[in-house]
Amino acid sequence: MTKKLNPENTSLSGIRVLVGRAKHQAGALSAELRKRGAEVLEIPFIEIRKPKSFKPLDAALKGLETYDWLILTSVNGVEAMWDRMEKTREGHDFSPAVKRSKSKPALAAGGAQLRIAAIGPATKKAIEQRGMKVDVVPKEYVAESVVKSLKKKVKGKRVLLVRAKVARDVIPDELRKAGAQVDVVEAYETVVPQSSRARLRAALKNPKRRPHVVTFTSSSTVKNFAELLGPAQRTRPASLDGIRMASIGPVTSATLRELGMPVDIAAKEFTIPGLVAAIVRSLEG
Repeated sequence: MTKKLNPENTSLSGIRVLVGRAKHQAGALSAELRKRGAEVLEIPFIEIRKPKSFKPLDAALKGLETYDWLILTSVNGVEAMWDRMEKTREGHDFSPAVKRSKSKPALAAGGAQLRIAAIGPATKKAIEQRGMKVDVVPKEYVAESVVKSLKKKVKGKRVLLVRAKVARDVIPDELRKAGAQVDVVEAYETVVPQSSRARLRAALKNPKRRPHVVTFTSSSTVKNFAELLGPAQRTRPASLDGIRMASIGPVTSATLRELGMPVDIAAKEFTIPGLVAAIVRSLEG
């Protein structure tokens, strides 16, 4: 478990941290860092966009009662799915305790309630805030752990995976091997925010804005960071000398290494608080 940090802890005083989360999601990480005295620089490495077509998602939501399991792997997926349900008026009561009625139809599949799996605590919280019950959250917040938690539960079951356009296929591939029928639908896509390119390069060149630490919260943030740097600079460019790379989890760390960048700081718990704790620990050491 991640060591709880004292809210009054100013152990990051004098440390400049670059947060590359999408603009609408940067607040939580930035706030945690500022509580510890860090100077935060926000330059988004990813931008969330709607898919080119909502037809697959709409069709899945319309037939949601035919599924046994719903898997959500990000807060973005929860937000996109719920927004689409409201816009298409596919309103459902996800509470497993609610019996079928005209006013509050429970979601049923083959006589059983729809069960929901979330990849981690942030996704779980986003689901619960919308009145839904989460049945499974894996011990480690990565795709492989989702598979481990579900593979003995899904044989002969229908599974709906709501995710980004581009994502690893670990969950659908492994659950199909376990005997599940898995439908994968795109709820959103992540793109490189071109407006961040000049801002990032300028920050790296300016001694007064140059970060001491860069945070990465997903593989997408790593890949897009490399894209924003430019092709000639992707393999540990001189512009990154002396800057520590902080990763939220093993998949993100693997992507950093694949692109020739070191993992200087790695979270033990794959969450925002876990990432902040890891940064504090690294600088205390």
